[in-house]
Amino acid sequence: MSYEQFAYLYDELMKDAPYDEWVQFVKEKCLKYSVTNGSTAPQLLDLACGTGELSVRFAENGFQVTGVDLSEDMLAVAQAKAEEAGVKGIPFFQQNMADLDGHGQFDVIGIFCDSLNYLETEAEVIATFANVIEHLSDKGIFIFDVHSIYKIAEVFINQTFALNEEEVSYIWNSFPGELPNSVEHELSFFVLDEKTGKYDRFDELHLQRTYPIEQYSNWLLEAGFELLEVCADFDDTVPSTNSERILFVARKK
Repeated sequence: MSYEQFAYLYDELMKDAPYDEWVQFVKEKCLKYSVTNGSTAPQLLDLACGTGELSVRFAENGFQVTGVDLSEDMLAVAQAKAEEAGVKGIPFFQQNMADLDGHGQFDVIGIFCDSLNYLETEAEVIATFANVIEHLSDKGIFIFDVHSIYKIAEVFINQTFALNEEEVSYIWNSFPGELPNSVEHELSFFVLDEKTGKYDRFDELHLQRTYPIEQYSNWLLEAGFELLEVCADFDDTVPSTNSERILFVARKK
C-alpha cells in the first residue's frame, strides 16, 4: 500500500474527528494556566501524532510542534502533509510513547484522539505518564483524552459501522476484547483503483482499552502531576454516566 493510500484510509476513518475542538481546547487551557505568555510560541509535543493532522493545525496556530508516532508509515504521511500545507520546522520521530526518551522538555504535551487507549497494559499507561512528566517543563501541562467505559461498552461493542462512497468504503465491526473494558475493531476497507476500475481490499485490527476515571487520576497523581481538570466532550462539564470522551488536564508540580 502506498503512503497516499495509507493516508487516505486513515484520514477517511478519522474525517469526523474533532480536530478544531482539540486545537481550541488546548489554546484555552494554555491561556488559562499561563502556558501562553505572549512572548514565545509554546513548545508542544504531539504524541501518537498519526498522519500529522493535528500537528499541522497546531503549528498553524502558533505552536512549536514536535510529532512522535510508533508508525513509520504514519510519520511519512505526516511529513508530506506538513510540506504540502507549507508548514516548516515540524520534526517527526518514530517512537513508542511508553518508551519516550531524548526529546527535551515542552510546555505542552498532548495525546489526542483517544490514542492512549491503544496501550494494552496498565504498565504501559503508567510508563507513558512517567515519560511525559520527564519531558514537561516546569509548570508544563499534559492534556489527553480517552474513551469512557460507557463508550467502549455501549457505543462500540457488538456494533457495526459502515461507509459507502464511490472511491472508498469500509465495514467496521467491534467486538468485546479479552481484557476488561477493551474492544477489538475489525475494519475492512474497499478502495477504488482508478487504473483498473476495481476495488482493493485492506483489513486492519485495532485494539483499544480504557479504565475508570479514578484510575487515570490516581496514576497521574502517582507520577507527580497535579490534576487540574477532568471534563467531558469538550464542554467543560463534569463527566456523566453516558459521557463518551473524557478529557484530562494535568500540570507538572
